[in-house]
Amino acid sequence: MNPSRPSPDIPLQHSLALLPEQGAPDLLFLLLHGDGADGRQMEPLALALRREYPQAAVVALDAPLALPSQNVAGWRWFDADAADQGAALQAALPGFVARVRAWGALFGLPWPRVALAGFSQGGQMALEAVVAEPHLAGRVLAIAAAPLARPQAAPEGVCLHLLHGLDDAEVPKQHVLDAARTWVGLGADLTADLLPGVGHELHAQLIERGIHQLRHFIPAHLWREAVQQAAEMDAADRELMSRGRPH
Repeated sequence: MNPSRPSPDIPLQHSLALLPEQGAPDLLFLLLHGDGADGRQMEPLALALRREYPQAAVVALDAPLALPSQNVAGWRWFDADAADQGAALQAALPGFVARVRAWGALFGLPWPRVALAGFSQGGQMALEAVVAEPHLAGRVLAIAAAPLARPQAAPEGVCLHLLHGLDDAEVPKQHVLDAARTWVGLGADLTADLLPGVGHELHAQLIERGIHQLRHFIPAHLWREAVQQAAEMDAADRELMSRGRPH
């Protein structure tokens, strides 16, 4: 573990980095904590990802903004107390995008090999970022999070995995369901898992379900490509067979 203090001027600032024991990383997971915490909050998810993807780089970032309270030490991605949260989030996006790009460049990984996994405000930040910035990351795990407003567009080439507890009192399940249905209607590749008995927490069941989706969900565009390829191969086979028939 590498504790550090966040700074918007240091794109590679982080609390925790788990790297492959040998060789270069083939995937990058950037983990984003909730409002008022720091990157160490994401350690349970980091360890689970490390077990499943030993050749990946798993990095828990620290948010750039300190809480206004003098009595509570914590960090946030944007000012959740602002009168206009949407404007506050939009103002935070350029710096966030720069950090994601910097980590991808550090390991020489293209954007489809980069995944964002966030809890609460961190998940919200990830969802908003991939919609606003094309080709930023190939997957998003959003735990206990929903976008600020009903989506107007689907991120191109991105798989969205929404993971939520039915007992979450801070982010109502209706917001997550509405966002999921809207994104599906807009053509997004998306899964949504709502688990009973789970509140607003980085729960082990949500982590387990997220890992399952990463392992088993096949994006729609890959299905389309596979079907097209199969059709082309079938057509080629028929052509060869027709050429071999006696006249």
